Amino acid sequence: MNFKKKLLIVLAVIVAAGGYYYAALPAINIHSSETWFFGMFLLVALAAAYALRRKLGRKELKQSKVMKFFGVLILGAGIVYLLGSLLSSPIVNAKKYQKLLTVEEGEFTEDIEELSFDKIPLLDKGTAEILGDRKMGSMVDMVSQFEVDNIYSQINYKDNPVRVSPLRYASLIKWFTNRSNGIPAYIRINMATQTTELVKLEKGIRYTTSEHFNRNIYRHLRFAHPTYIYGELSFEIDEEGIPYWIAPVKKFNIGLFGGETVGKVVLCNAVTGDMKTYDIEEVPQWVDRAYSADLLVQLFDYYGTLKHGFFNSVLSQKDCLKTTDGYNYLALDDDVWMYTGVTSVNGDQSNVGFVLSNQRTMETKYYKVEGATEASAMSSAEGQVQNLKYKATFPLLLNISDEPTYFIALKDDAGLVKKYAMVNVQKYQIVAIGDSVSQCEENYLELLFSNGVKETEKDTREVKKITGKITKIAQAVIDGTSHYYIMVDSSQDIFDISVVDFIDVVRCEEGQEIVMEYKKDERANLVMSLEIRGSQIEAVED
Repeated sequence: MNFKKKLLIVLAVIVAAGGYYYAALPAINIHSSETWFFGMFLLVALAAAYALRRKLGRKELKQSKVMKFFGVLILGAGIVYLLGSLLSSPIVNAKKYQKLLTVEEGEFTEDIEELSFDKIPLLDKGTAEILGDRKMGSMVDMVSQFEVDNIYSQINYKDNPVRVSPLRYASLIKWFTNRSNGIPAYIRINMATQTTELVKLEKGIRYTTSEHFNRNIYRHLRFAHPTYIYGELSFEIDEEGIPYWIAPVKKFNIGLFGGETVGKVVLCNAVTGDMKTYDIEEVPQWVDRAYSADLLVQLFDYYGTLKHGFFNSVLSQKDCLKTTDGYNYLALDDDVWMYTGVTSVNGDQSNVGFVLSNQRTMETKYYKVEGATEASAMSSAEGQVQNLKYKATFPLLLNISDEPTYFIALKDDAGLVKKYAMVNVQKYQIVAIGDSVSQCEENYLELLFSNGVKETEKDTREVKKITGKITKIAQAVIDGTSHYYIMVDSSQDIFDISVVDFIDVVRCEEGQEIVMEYKKDERANLVMSLEIRGSQIEAVED
């Protein structure tokens, strides 16, 4: 066999290996399964090249020591990989897996504060995608060239629950014609107010998932750190609105391939491509997701099922707990926490508690709150509007009047939110429906009182008295009842007078002197008695 043929074979192997590496981007790391497959691919390619050379030289393959050597190497690599997988598995390392996640027990009413409605994420990812597509459709100058990526990472941006997603090139041709300037904007959706913005950038995003060569974000990260084994990437923005890719670096704590957590995080500026690596303990506060929700769920399942070993988790299943089928997100203390319910492995139709895990720090808290599963709560909410055929989203756990409460959005066939539901976790027959969040909460609180879950608090406010001349008077209808709102010259407060209780309030005019007894309130003081020019009118007792 001449030198040229040998050289061609060697070049073919190099090209094949290089093409595989460029396309598959395996990490060069002993803990990576891709590395082992890449190594075996190279051995097979070399063996095939040698076999081709022998064949062209008309030499017998069976008698070749080199071919036998290749066979031993490939077989040996396969055996080591299989043994490494077995010795890294929970079968022989149940205690180590169970201790990967540290779980603290928390007190629901102390840890979970009541959130104002402008902090509650009312939308799920599906609805966010619909809003993002609608916003993109209204941008005539961009819609023909770009589309919204389906990432929609949920983050906490300036103390508001937000989903963000970059645009992507609409096709290969549009990538070719636009790549010099990059992607000009990203979508930002406030999950509480449903405000959708297309945020335009001074310089375009150049490193994305829709790039095809070196500016592809996965290839950019791999060439910068060949040995890093990356987890699931997320797209986030810092407090100045600058877009970043957050790339968690896997850490294997058990054997070759087991006990996955996160050891480092790489932050890549999506515009410039600049990267900086942080240890997991030093990740900046604005980063919201270093640990994916799926990883946190898996770690808690190890914690809940492997307390008495692997075989107990499969056979008798004593004291085994697992997460329910689904999760949601809650914004607490400027971080995003993954929420999911916890139930018995035996398939009970009730939860024994729920868990919150911080996606930046892996801090995890377990709350013992027995009640309905999320699926049961969703069915209860759908049952209240079965004539409308609305579908429930996966619940969000809220603290409503110190009661653990499932908050559920109800969507129509188009995927838009039409109503809201609140379901009591411990008494899931208590279901309130409302067209708005405030109306839903009001209906829910009424049900809590009427069902004896909460007792009406005694009004202990002091009754005060004021005299003055009317400076302003306005009328409004609240829940079908007419109210007069009055201001007097001796106070800056607003006084609420119900026409049902004080019919003579309709006689009041600016400049008249009145005497009122009232109780202090946040927005408007509640009037208990009204005297107009000497005539006394007492409040009607309820």
